Amino acid sequence: MATSVTRGTASLAPASTAPQLVPCGTNLVVLRGVIRRDPEYRSLPSGDELLSFDLTVRDDDLPAETVPVAWLNPAVSASKLAESDDVVVIGRVRRRFFRAAGSTASRTEVLAEKVLSARSFARIRTSLEPRVAGLNLE
Repeated sequence: MATSVTRGTASLAPASTAPQLVPCGTNLVVLRGVIRRDPEYRSLPSGDELLSFDLTVRDDDLPAETVPVAWLNPAVSASKLAESDDVVVIGRVRRRFFRAAGSTASRTEVLAEKVLSARSFARIRTSLEPRVAGLNLE
């Protein structure tokens, strides 16, 4: 992002008022991959449920990458997810901090909003359309 400078002070405001291709604050992740371990459910002290799993994303030309995914209060359909399922995850990236072994640790993960079977073309399209509509791609 370009910044404007006034009297030696930097401003984080965009230098122009032209429409942005990707609006500020956009945090959108879309992954397609294979679940590499059976999802694990945990009940949090807040009463929320957390489902976590590792997703392996493989591109023909690149090495496979494993991405940790967390899904807070997952849909009922999440109980059917299992190792080796081919899925599409729609969500956002987050970094969370926590105490472990007397020190502060962190973890970067994808916080899922939806996890869909990769064969559910219509549901994937319906889930992605409103998110992509906010981008100025035309």
